[in-house]
Amino acid sequence: MSPTTLPAGLDHGHVTFLGAGPGDPGLLTLRAVEALANADVLVGEHEVLDVVRTHARAGVAVLDTGPDPSAGAYPGTGAPHPAVADGESTAADVPALRDTAHLVMEAARGGKRVVRAVTGDPGLDAYAAEEMLVCAAAGVPFEVVPGIATAVGVPAYAGVPLRDAQGADVRFVDARTASDRCWTEVGASDGTVVVSTTLDSVAAAAGELVAAGRKPDTPLTVTVAGTTTRQRTWTATLGSIAQTLKQAKVLPSPEGGRPVIAVVGERSAAAQRDQLSWFENKPLFGWKVLVPRTKEQAASLSDQLRSYGAVPHEVPTIAVEPPRTPQQMERAVKGLVTGRYEWIAFTSVNAVKAVREKFEEYGLDARAFAGIKVAAVGEQTAKALVAFGVKPDLVPSGEQSAAGLLEDWPPYDPVFDPIDRVFLPRADIATETLVAGLIELGWEVDDVTAYRTVRASPPPAETREAIKGGGFDAVLFTSSSTVRNLVGIAGKPHNVTVIACIGPATAKTAEEHGLRVDVMAPEPSVHKLAEALADFGLKRRAAALEAGDPVTRPSERRPGARRRRTT
Repeated sequence: MSPTTLPAGLDHGHVTFLGAGPGDPGLLTLRAVEALANADVLVGEHEVLDVVRTHARAGVAVLDTGPDPSAGAYPGTGAPHPAVADGESTAADVPALRDTAHLVMEAARGGKRVVRAVTGDPGLDAYAAEEMLVCAAAGVPFEVVPGIATAVGVPAYAGVPLRDAQGADVRFVDARTASDRCWTEVGASDGTVVVSTTLDSVAAAAGELVAAGRKPDTPLTVTVAGTTTRQRTWTATLGSIAQTLKQAKVLPSPEGGRPVIAVVGERSAAAQRDQLSWFENKPLFGWKVLVPRTKEQAASLSDQLRSYGAVPHEVPTIAVEPPRTPQQMERAVKGLVTGRYEWIAFTSVNAVKAVREKFEEYGLDARAFAGIKVAAVGEQTAKALVAFGVKPDLVPSGEQSAAGLLEDWPPYDPVFDPIDRVFLPRADIATETLVAGLIELGWEVDDVTAYRTVRASPPPAETREAIKGGGFDAVLFTSSSTVRNLVGIAGKPHNVTVIACIGPATAKTAEEHGLRVDVMAPEPSVHKLAEALADFGLKRRAAALEAGDPVTRPSERRPGARRRRTT
């Protein structure tokens, strides 16, 4: 247990006031993740819940304190209403009280461990102290888990340092509550001013600073949706920001009430930001990328795409099911234990999973592989084996495919190999390349259907429309079957969508379906495929900048396209 964790009492629970950061879920602290995993009740506004709920346990009660959108109320003033975190979650047995403070307190009085999540940091971005005082008065124990403050995290993601080697006075101002005296003080200063305001109030805040003494040519940056893939930053001066936003067609807009962080001072100058804007300059920043694979296979690929700034959207095109007749698989596993095989070759993560599940069914574990040589077709399959407790003896040194595996596979030698048989657990639709190659090397092969691949159910109508209408910026095809199945269940991707294929065979299938292949991996690896797409995005960005054109995503170039929000 963390030393900062307070144990719940017999008659009451415990409240953790938790800072969720500016919006990027990766900015949650380790302590925040720990507190979320132990929570019985999760309380917060809708945007904050989207950031933290991933780390909450199954069965947690989620209470959304956001206002009714139709009421037009400010955040935190609406009646809280229960929401469900997942299929096993339940609504907390807590009445909708007058305000969030009493909601939190009453949940804790019921013996619950409550996490009250707020945007940014509880001490700087929220009025959490009032809720803490209510808990203190009621004798409910609480703790505070600090978070990355919005006024600090957003400038860092925008490439705007608040201080330099010479140091500087940094002032934080909330334009909604700033008094005339506050504006006068920051206007008379030459330090950095970080202003929390809204998009349609930026010009008014700039005017207050100019009226208070700041020069109109003082550099200014304005960032909306900071630390998320919706982030956008404009560079101007105090005197020109209104015109800059108008020329960019940002204002007037129905979304003018969106919160922004404005940084005023020399450190926000355009020349400096051009070199320091690391986040928005990621090669696939804001790209919505379709990943049509099984969900288990998509996870690591999606993580890699996120590191390039993309927004992966996983659409399963293949469902994995057990073989129709399990007897063949059962005999092979028993033969594995009794010494029938010299080798076992895994050609996919799904094959590892199928064998592992059969082992668990029989009460076996990785020790059953003792004395048997193990081969893996590539790095992802090898990782799945290591997670099972098995270190593969053979992984292709070159191409990660059946052909690459055969390149390194030793021929059968009766002097050194006491057994001449290979166990090959595979999909029902696997090609015969590996079987034929092993036979040619002198091995006997038990080619066993370990699992079946079937076409997955169609994705939701909204996803299908985005695929056909150009709502995705790119799609990654990792096999010929993903091409056929995606087109079969969702339709053909729009011609503005960048098509990336893992190899020549997949590219050929894509072309046969009328798709233009833009990117091909230099070797058949999902990670190399993601790298190739990132390189494509980087070159595309560089070409736009060199031509003096705005950097846009592929989906923004389709006829009649409007800017689409990503999440």
